[in-house]
Amino acid sequence: MRTEFARRIRDLPRSSFATTVGRIAELVEAGEDVVNLCQGNPDLPTPPHIVEALRREVLDPATHRYPAFSGMLELKVAIAEWYAAHHQVQLDPETEVAILFGAKAGLVEISQCFLNPGDVCLMPDPAFPDYWAGVVLARARMHPLPLLRENGFLPDYDALDPAVCDMAKLMFLNYPNNPTSVTAPLEFHERTVRFAAAHDVIVASDFAYGALSLDGDTPVSFLRAAGAKDVGVEFISLSKMFNMAGWRIGAVVGNRDVISAVNLIQEHCYVSLPPFIQRAAVTALTGPQDCVRELSDIYARRRDGFVAGLRGAGWHVDVPRSIFAWLPIPGAGSSVAFADELLRTAKVAVAPGRWFGEHGEGYVRVSLLAPEDRLEEAIGRLADFRTTREWESPSAVLAAPSPTPKSGNRPHE
Repeated sequence: MRTEFARRIRDLPRSSFATTVGRIAELVEAGEDVVNLCQGNPDLPTPPHIVEALRREVLDPATHRYPAFSGMLELKVAIAEWYAAHHQVQLDPETEVAILFGAKAGLVEISQCFLNPGDVCLMPDPAFPDYWAGVVLARARMHPLPLLRENGFLPDYDALDPAVCDMAKLMFLNYPNNPTSVTAPLEFHERTVRFAAAHDVIVASDFAYGALSLDGDTPVSFLRAAGAKDVGVEFISLSKMFNMAGWRIGAVVGNRDVISAVNLIQEHCYVSLPPFIQRAAVTALTGPQDCVRELSDIYARRRDGFVAGLRGAGWHVDVPRSIFAWLPIPGAGSSVAFADELLRTAKVAVAPGRWFGEHGEGYVRVSLLAPEDRLEEAIGRLADFRTTREWESPSAVLAAPSPTPKSGNRPHE
């Protein structure tokens, strides 16, 4: 029997996260105490009222049948109402909302919907690696959008080759950002709309962390910008919003032509999510939102303690605006080597910046999705790890990033 993989499968990037999780499991099995701050996997349970809704719905025989191919209208209405209430964005539930098997599925599907072999996709660098998979499956090409510290980790559209921009058909954005944990102002989203319209590019905005407000200010949705629905869509996830990671439910909203394409590909790949999960998601979105505010407060306390602890140990840390800390590694070594040694000697797992792209080098990403006592343990180990090695912090690492792009190096107007 011939089992040679198709090229599109052979070319798919291997998950470095999966490899590291395997190494962590081996260390734990050998009796080691590993503080795992590598993954963005929520550590707290789903709020009880949502779990109770699932229990109630799964006992209803009506939810045991196949649902509508494109998802339940009541859930789409709930998503549209949530956007209107929290982000002042108006959506048509029937034509501008698609239900996803987790936001990740849609972020892979959109490339397959719109990219042909050889087409260009503008890709943030660093970026969530799963964006790459859909581009590879479409046999398309990625052109980097460097996210640099001096630009506040926002792309500088003026620095891009206009010819490349005109060839591009799709671009990804992600704010609050994974891995840099910065947010983007409405002004940036407005410039993005103008850039996309000028070059006829579809914008895929990943808003997975958009419900979490660690500083009291609600992150700005890309769709808040005037004309955003004309040029793109936005992805949301209930995983981080309500600690529903294992439920695998998300949505994409915005441009109706993009939504139609996503619904079409999902008809063939998934059909639709189980009705009892969709109904429980309605309860999550339309019910009390105290749980989201409480979760944001928990993450803010974790963040503040982690930053204060590392700064007290002499580590220069910017204040994260989301659930990840983006730490400059002391010295000029490889982020992969740094993370490997940290896991091997200090038993703390972090994600090397290089995993997220070439411009992620020099950093590691630390997840705050761990109890405070484990974060405190990690702080102690990181401090010891630093002092037992002759790391030197270059001045570039010490400079705080600008909250917005510098006036002389602003994105395309």
